[in-house]
Amino acid sequence: MKLTSMIAIYALFWVMTAFVMLPFGVKTHDEAGIPKVPGQADSAPAHFRPGRLALRASVIALALTALYIVNYTQGWLTVSDLDFTAGRGPGQ
Repeated sequence: MKLTSMIAIYALFWVMTAFVMLPFGVKTHDEAGIPKVPGQADSAPAHFRPGRLALRASVIALALTALYIVNYTQGWLTVSDLDFTAGRGPGQ
C-alpha cells in the first residue's frame, strides 16, 4: 500500500471519528449553570475544546488506520467474507 493511500485512509477515519465524537461530553450553559451571552443559541456548548477533540480523534483514527492496514496485508477479512448472498440465486 502506498503512503498516499495510508494518509488518505487516515484522513477519512479522522473526519469520521471527529464527527462521531462531537456530541459526547458536551454541556450547554444551562446544564453547566453558566449564564448565557445575549443572543446565544440555547444549544451552544459551554466549554468547547477543539484541541482535546482533535487529539482524541487523532489517536482513535491512528488505531483504526493501523487495524485497516494490517487487515489489508494479512487478509483477515475480505470482501468475499462479507458477501452474505453467496451461493444463493434469485428468489432463493
